[in-house]
Amino acid sequence: MLSYGFMQNALLISICIAILCPCIGIFLVLRRYSMIGDTLSHASLAGVTLGLISHHNPILSAFVFTSICGALIEFLRGYFQKYTDLILTIVLSLSVGTAITLISSGKIHTNADAFLFGSILTVTRFDMIMVCILSVISALALILLYHQMIYIAYDEEAAKVAGVRVRLINYIFSILVASAISVSIRIVGVLVLSSMIALPVATALQLGKGFKVTLIFSLVFSMMDIMSGLFISYYLNVAPGGFTALISVGVLVLVLIFKKLLR
Repeated sequence: MLSYGFMQNALLISICIAILCPCIGIFLVLRRYSMIGDTLSHASLAGVTLGLISHHNPILSAFVFTSICGALIEFLRGYFQKYTDLILTIVLSLSVGTAITLISSGKIHTNADAFLFGSILTVTRFDMIMVCILSVISALALILLYHQMIYIAYDEEAAKVAGVRVRLINYIFSILVASAISVSIRIVGVLVLSSMIALPVATALQLGKGFKVTLIFSLVFSMMDIMSGLFISYYLNVAPGGFTALISVGVLVLVLIFKKLLR
């Protein structure tokens, strides 16, 4: 199976996804922002359609458009401080409306189903290079901002008092989320992308450990989910994104059952 070039590309991208998504997702979950991942994953579809219609790389266009939407969410927080769900609805409406309008216009001559459901057959060498670059940049940003982001995740107001540049870091974090989403879109697909961000973290949280241990187990569960989904979906001839989401839910259920039995 790994003798095929597209499977080698898919494997490398899957490793990047398995590492990057939980690192982003743990901060989203702790801040009760897990639905932002779902909103921005739908925003990436609009970015993909913009790329396809303008004949640019869809991963790069998804990254740019999703980054804009992430920054827009942060900007609107200043106007709708008590209504986070309303902000997500606004951005979701903008994104889905843009995607549906462009797809229904008939000007896109490429099948967009691969981006909706995920496909290992469409992964190219250029996509792999783009994913590696975005992953490295995101990992470096996470390392540099690690302590500030933990502070903000647990108490944003206290972080402001302590002198942390909360607003700037929130904008940077929005771009990091956009990066994680855009690198995942080829393999996982838009419809189940948010599960890769939230479910491994949700599973690790059931262990009741500290932040670093939870992050490590999030990476372990993420790697296990995505690798299993990639290889098994290849032999079953199904979309890897949907099957990976099922495995993620299954692992979460098993951990919950095991936790219940221990009690």
